[in-house]
Amino acid sequence: MPLRDTLARVDADLAAGRVPVARQRLRGLVSSFPNDLMLRRRLAEVYRLYGEPAEAGRWMYLEQDRDAAETSAFEARYHTAPQRMRALAWQGSESLARTIFAKEQLATVRAACSDVMGHPVDWDMVPSGEEADSRGSGIADFLAGSGCLVAVLAFLAIWVNGLVALFD
Repeated sequence: MPLRDTLARVDADLAAGRVPVARQRLRGLVSSFPNDLMLRRRLAEVYRLYGEPAEAGRWMYLEQDRDAAETSAFEARYHTAPQRMRALAWQGSESLARTIFAKEQLATVRAACSDVMGHPVDWDMVPSGEEADSRGSGIADFLAGSGCLVAVLAFLAIWVNGLVALFD
């Protein structure tokens, strides 16, 4: 379905109070046209109707006139650069953005993600959740392994103690 027809259906859905249907249509459009800032703005407006400031902030993140509270909510929900990069769902180079502000925002997020990952990343090769989240988790992995070892040793000690008590 052409973009104009789908937007007309979105308007009709909103006028009829079918906000979830309008949101779904807009999500599909943003997925098909990820670099269209107007579609992102429309999706943010629908999320405002839901009272979802983090999602409204997500879709307005590339706009200069964005709401500071929504931006803060988005950054709190997606607190790492790789998470923000995945959430923004941009495709292609920053140069495809129509505004200087959007280009700068995209470049900032990509550079921060590259710093976290330890190698250059681009919008067409956004790091997966496991790859990005596994960076720097050596201490957490060690503590989890140590906790499992302590639990197994405690279980064995109780089992051996019960076995000795059984034959006494």
